[in-house]
Amino acid sequence: MKYIPIDTVSPNASNIVMGCMRISNMDNKDLETLIRTNMDLGINYFDHADIYGGGKCEEKFGRAVDLHSSLRDQMIIQTKCGIRGGWFDFSKEHILESVDASLKRLNTDYLDVLLLHRPDSLMEPEDVADAFTELHRSGKVRAFGVSNQNSAQVELLQSYVPFKLAVNQLQFGLGHTPLVDSGLASNMRIDQSTERSIGFLEYARLNGITIQAWSPFQYGYFEGLIFGDPKYQKLNEKMDELAAKYQVSNTAIATAWITRHPANIQVIAGSTKPSRMKDVADGSDLALTRKEWYELYISAGNMLP
Repeated sequence: MKYIPIDTVSPNASNIVMGCMRISNMDNKDLETLIRTNMDLGINYFDHADIYGGGKCEEKFGRAVDLHSSLRDQMIIQTKCGIRGGWFDFSKEHILESVDASLKRLNTDYLDVLLLHRPDSLMEPEDVADAFTELHRSGKVRAFGVSNQNSAQVELLQSYVPFKLAVNQLQFGLGHTPLVDSGLASNMRIDQSTERSIGFLEYARLNGITIQAWSPFQYGYFEGLIFGDPKYQKLNEKMDELAAKYQVSNTAIATAWITRHPANIQVIAGSTKPSRMKDVADGSDLALTRKEWYELYISAGNMLP
C-alpha cells in the first residue's frame, strides 16, 4: 500500500480509500469483516456522506466497529454534507447540524475531514468560514475540503476560510478523463481540448490539494463499468495484456493508471466485496511505465496530438 501526505490531514494516508456509499444493507458481521479486511490491506481512509443511505451508511459503520477503541486512531474518517432533498445548502446552520448528526451516527467524537458535497451556487463563503472555524475550534473536525468543485470555486472559498482546503473529490478514471484531456490537447480545435475542469489538476498540484477520484471504474455519469464493456474493447484488451504482465487483475491496472499520476491522486473504491478491494489495493503502488500509461489512455478512446 502506498501512503501519501495530505496537508492538514495526515502524513500517511492510504492512496486507496474505502467508499462507504453502498454499505447500508450489509449484514453487521459482513461489514465488520469488510472494514477489517481493508485495514489489513493497509487502507486507513474511509469516505462517507450524510446522504448515503439516508444516513444509514454512517450509522452502520459506527455500529460495525468500536470507534471509541484504539481502532479509531488508526482510521482517517471523512464525511460530506450540503446536499438536501434535491437542492444544496452550505449555510452555517446546516453545516453545523449535519456534522453533529454525522458524529452521532458514526459513534465518534471527531471527523478527520469534512467535505462540502457538490457546489452550492447560493454559497456565502463567510457563512462557511464561520461554520468551519466553529467546528475546528470545538475539535469536531480536524480538516476541510470540497467535492466536485472547480479551481475558481475553491479559490473563492479559500479566500474566506482560515484553514487550508486539503481535498477535492472529482470523478476520474480511464472511463472519465477530463482532468487530463484538455491539458494533453491544449489549443486544438477538437472536443478533447474543451476545458471542463478549469485546469484543476494543475491547480491542485500548485496548491497542495489532494484529488480523490470517485467512480474510478465507471464511464460517464454512472453509465456503466469499463470492464468488459464493448465500448471499451481496446481498453480491455490493453488491460488484459498488462494484467498478465504484472500478474494482477484488470481492476488493479485501472487503479494503477490513476495512482501512477504524480499528483498523488487517491482512489475511492466502493466495493462491498473484500476480494475486489484486494484487487484495488494491488494497484496502489503498481508503477506503470510512461508508455503503458499513455497506451491505456489512448486505448480508452482518447488521442494524443
